[in-house]
Amino acid sequence: MTKAPIAGNRTGRKLGQRVKNKKMKASSRQWLQRHINDPYVQRAQLEGYRARAAFKLLEIDEKYHILRGARRIIDLGAAPGSWSQIAAKVTGSTDEDIRVAAIDFLEMAQLPGVKILQLDFLDPSAPEKLMEAVGGTPDLVISDMAAPTTGHHRTDHLRTMHLCEVAAHFAIEVLGEGGHFLTKTFQGGTERDLLTLLKQNFRQVVHVKPNSSRAESVEMFLLAKGFKGPQGGRQRRGSLIFGPLLSDDGDPN
Repeated sequence: MTKAPIAGNRTGRKLGQRVKNKKMKASSRQWLQRHINDPYVQRAQLEGYRARAAFKLLEIDEKYHILRGARRIIDLGAAPGSWSQIAAKVTGSTDEDIRVAAIDFLEMAQLPGVKILQLDFLDPSAPEKLMEAVGGTPDLVISDMAAPTTGHHRTDHLRTMHLCEVAAHFAIEVLGEGGHFLTKTFQGGTERDLLTLLKQNFRQVVHVKPNSSRAESVEMFLLAKGFKGPQGGRQRRGSLIFGPLLSDDGDPN
């Protein structure tokens, strides 16, 4: 069972520490103070994960069992790599037999058993490169992608929803029958078309808010379980539509 961290820690650092760097802006100081006192951050360091996000995936898996039996996994928006660490472990991926492919436009340190692509997922070449990297049909596509924030809630929501939609189309194109798709989204209304698409192609679609996702965060996860397989003679791979992120008024930036 994935347990929430208890009060206190085993890292040698006291909880409740204050950041006293007066040269920092107040907002930066508050963020850093929250970060270093976050028990999930400390637990990630203790257990060797690159980020606290590892526990979000582990919590979701504990309830919905999406990692069980997965043989090949594609990780979208993978940096810094905590989800890929878990994926490599559950699939038994090694450098000699790669079963996990990860993509991010940010640089990401190498991980044993993970083929890392430093590339924008919206690049038209990304789908084919990911499939070549993973070496076969994936059982699970996971996405922690979120567009860079602008401070304008609706614009940020639209940008991230665009990534969700492209990731969903990709998952439907590449997953094997019975496979699963997990993507990060933001509270504020998941587009009806995306939910309709997922419900048409998967046996179960649910929203999930793991305990390790900060309570004040608008972050949520959309999980689609049990891919039904190709329907209606749909062509696999090659029909994905990629494009620029849209601004609030619908014009390309």
